[in-house]
Order: sequence, then structure tokens, then C-alpha cells
Amino acid sequence: MAAADRRLQPRRTPRQVRAELTRKRILAAAAHIFAEHGYAAGTTNRIAEHARVSIGSLYQYFPNKDAILAALLVQHIDRGVWTQADQLDLSAGSLKALVRALVRDAIDHHDDDPQLLRIMIEEAPASKELRDAIDRHGRTRVAQVRDLLARHPDVTVRDLDTAAELITFTVEINTHRLMAGPRATPVETLETELVDMITRYLRGDRQP
Repeated sequence: MAAADRRLQPRRTPRQVRAELTRKRILAAAAHIFAEHGYAAGTTNRIAEHARVSIGSLYQYFPNKDAILAALLVQHIDRGVWTQADQLDLSAGSLKALVRALVRDAIDHHDDDPQLLRIMIEEAPASKELRDAIDRHGRTRVAQVRDLLARHPDVTVRDLDTAAELITFTVEINTHRLMAGPRATPVETLETELVDMITRYLRGDRQP
């Protein structure tokens, strides 16, 4: 496991603006190449060419394309912070509106490039940085959801901690499954069904 983690570690941490811009160019190029050609054909040579950097420059930042893909997934996770959670006016909105805001935020975050999302889910190796990002994102999201549930008067579940975890991971898993796969189910249908299911659960509308 330690050897595998070392293989996925970036070789260079940018400390200057120019170096950070180069790293971002490489990641943006990789996202385009992986989505257009697939992961197997998305070679580091193609990525370097698209990023307009030499292959030697690319290897200064990443040892291989697995490390690039792992970095892309970390970037995707870190961008998925629910930035508008603190701006929701709970006094003016129904519980269903709150749940819809949560579901819609998750859908919007995964709606950019289904092909790249599928590659990241299927191919990305589990680096330590990736595991840390998943854990960090999960804890932040669960805490946000729990805080909103605790402040909404229509929530009647007995255990807010468990409810926040169930809701967060139900939304995440179903959103990933739909957005990364063939669209047999319309996005609007998934949104409506998730919102209705979660709202009923939070109101206690379930059989004993």
C-alpha cells in the first residue's frame, strides 16, 4: 500500500504562480484527453501535447497518468463543497425546498462531463490524498446537512447524526450512478424521486 501511494504522489508541489498554472494546464488537458480518447488511450504524451508542455515538464509534476487521474478526482471532490448551504433561509422555505436544494447541488456538481466522471469512478486509483479528500468532503457535507436538519422545524427523525449520514450518502451514490452511466432515467425523475423519498423520511412518514 505504501509503495502504491508513493507511485501516485505528485512529484512537485507548485510554490509559485507560474508552476501552479502549469499544473492546472496539465490537469485540464488530461480531463479533455481522457474524456475524448478514453483512459487507456489517454497517454501522458497526448496530455503533454494538449497542455503545450514538454513530456519532461509533465513528469516534473506527475510520475504517471494514474497520478494525474487521482489528482483530477481530488480536484473534483474539493470543488463539490456545498457553498450555498449557509445561505439557505430555513424560515422562508419548506422542508421539501431544503431537500431539493441539497439534491440539486449534488446533480449540478456532476453534470459537466459524464464520460470523465465515469472514468474517474472506474479507473482512479485510491491514493492517500484521494482517501483524505473523500473523508474530508464526507465529514463536511454530513455536518452541513445535520446543521440544516437540526434547525428546520418540520424534521422529526429521532437521530440527526444517522439521518444526515444516510441522506448525504444516498444522494451522493445515486447521483454518481445516474450521472456517470447511460441516461436511462431522466435527471428530473431522479431529482423528484429522491426529494420525495428523503422528505417523507425526514417528516416521519413511514410505517412502524
